[in-house]
Amino acid sequence: MTALFSDASTQVEPVIIIGGGLAGLFCALKLAPRPVTILAAAPIGRGASSAWAQAGIAAAVSEGDTIEKHVADTVAAGDGIVDENIARLMATEAAARVHDLLGYGVPFDRDLQGKLQVSREAAHSESRIVRVRGDMAGRAIMQALVHTVENTPSIRVMEGYVVEDITTEKGAVTGVIARADAGRGEKVQLASHSVVIATGGIGHLYAVTTNPSEARGEGIGMAARAGAMMADMEFVQFHPTALDVHKDPAPLATEALRGHGATLINRDGERFMLKIDPEGELAPRDVVARGIYAEVMAGRGAWLDCTTAVGATFPEEFPTVYRYCRDAGIDPVTQPIPVVPAAHYFMGGIMTDAEGRTSIEGLWACGECTSTGAHGANRLASNSLLEAVVFSARIAARIGKDGAKPADNWAAGSVDRDDLQSEGDTPVMATLRKTMSASFGVIRNREDMIAGLKTILTLEKNNRDPAFRNVLATAKLVAVSALRREESRGGHFRTDFPKKRGEWQHRTFLTLDDARAYVGDMMELSLTA
Repeated sequence: MTALFSDASTQVEPVIIIGGGLAGLFCALKLAPRPVTILAAAPIGRGASSAWAQAGIAAAVSEGDTIEKHVADTVAAGDGIVDENIARLMATEAAARVHDLLGYGVPFDRDLQGKLQVSREAAHSESRIVRVRGDMAGRAIMQALVHTVENTPSIRVMEGYVVEDITTEKGAVTGVIARADAGRGEKVQLASHSVVIATGGIGHLYAVTTNPSEARGEGIGMAARAGAMMADMEFVQFHPTALDVHKDPAPLATEALRGHGATLINRDGERFMLKIDPEGELAPRDVVARGIYAEVMAGRGAWLDCTTAVGATFPEEFPTVYRYCRDAGIDPVTQPIPVVPAAHYFMGGIMTDAEGRTSIEGLWACGECTSTGAHGANRLASNSLLEAVVFSARIAARIGKDGAKPADNWAAGSVDRDDLQSEGDTPVMATLRKTMSASFGVIRNREDMIAGLKTILTLEKNNRDPAFRNVLATAKLVAVSALRREESRGGHFRTDFPKKRGEWQHRTFLTLDDARAYVGDMMELSLTA
């Protein structure tokens, strides 16, 4: 194994950031001119869920809106377990982070007076979604950040490196072990006392998802295997309106369409959400997802009808969704769009404090791989990009207090970008995704979850792939957390416990050792972790 970044070889020990999405790139830029090394399995920006985000970033920047209103909406959507202090911190720093993004070249929409143009999304009491050309925010943000990172000499980017392990000594981080050539090459050991995990969520653990294949929970499992505390692992958000066109990942029909007045109908033309919630299509995401799921499972199907609310202006107002539809042979100007719920965002993850610190000294985390408490049981729309930039900036500020020195002019350590293509799911990954969707999806119950956990444990027992250990660790943590919470709340809905219960109105925390102990206590499984 090759050793890199020993104390003797660098004047200033670099910060290692695992992940090339929004949180990782933003953190690296905020750390400049301190030396930073970004390790990314895919080319930076390409394997990031942030690039797929359509609607934008939530921030109270318009007249009539306030930070308190943003906090109140966040708390309400989070279904009783949002950490209000964290939510307020996030909402308070939102405007500053939007202006940072403007400084990096993100072309947010503006009105004729030059003010930021905002739109409304479900469960927001005000219009506060800062957008780019209607539905191109994620792509535009990532393009701007990638360009800025590539022109920042303090940032070294090593693409095609899959991190398999975090190394520790006496409870503190000492570095990471990675494998080159998209995980197929030799192992390298990189030393650092400051490691930031920014590896994204877990959507690709599910058979239908809006997330890229890189979002399969490896960073979360890696931190768990190193001993880090996890939080709220049972809460998975399913976006109600992914295009049901049999693509992986599933293209997304942004929530902003429903904000513009698009309606949900079944095969009979019935607007079914009005029977479920007085807010109809603008009810919280978990409610809408369950409504659509019920129609699909009943054989009536679900379609998003934009023909009246958007109509002829669809190509200009929502060019990304329009392209997805046309690629699938659908004209959204004149035809309803078939939709289905898809795993979209993970509220759980590595437990961090307000500064992005984990329970392991020197290990930091930001973005979707974390659980800060900002989202509770159900994330408010467009708070995801906001959380990523707010807490990655806070990590940089905290690490930066140790002092920053200019980096040497490092050459980029990467492999050919054209060689970093997805090879599709292995048979065991396909089995895991099918299992997670069947047992830990939109609707759950104890019997199905126990069956799912048995499959996860069998896969774990037979696994020989070091990187897949991290994926299975994350899946097991989701399974155990979902079984432990005997109620329905936010993104966690159980038919055997369909109501909220007061004794469960709190966040949940566990380590991988806790999960193993739970499995060991379940005699009916007749299996051990």
